[in-house]
Amino acid sequence: MSHQETLQDLFIDQLKDLYNAEKQLVKALPKMAKAASSGELQSAFKNHLEETKEHVERLEEIFESIGASPKGKTCKAMAGLVAEGAEQIQQNASDSVMDAGLIAAAVRIEHYEMAGYGTVRTYAELLGNREAAKLLQQTLDEEGNANKELTDLALNEINAAAMPA
Repeated sequence: MSHQETLQDLFIDQLKDLYNAEKQLVKALPKMAKAASSGELQSAFKNHLEETKEHVERLEEIFESIGASPKGKTCKAMAGLVAEGAEQIQQNASDSVMDAGLIAAAVRIEHYEMAGYGTVRTYAELLGNREAAKLLQQTLDEEGNANKELTDLALNEINAAAMPA
């Protein structure tokens, strides 16, 4: 357990949590892309994988700027969300139902990330770390865009295909 006496301590702890979450996603997204049958969903997962790698780099940049290590914390929430996605992949589901389930898992992940990034962005602002706040806002915006893309894909294509005939 980390020692937290100040908002800066909490900021670092929360950044470590997000760092580990993103590292878990770098491993999970290729599996989700492989399990998807929709070409658009596969592309969405692959594109988000590239963004996720950039999110890791941004977090590393923030850690370097504040003289802290990103290591030392496991994001249990992301581990659970990734496990739910893996559980979906193991289902005996039709292609369209599999895709709908993958989107459901991915949207949960996006919402978790948006909550985390919004929180640490606010901490950075309060701490006067404008550069970190800017980088965190950039990631928050990308997470929001990924969520919107997945939701639009579900609403306009995937979920309807999963309806009974």
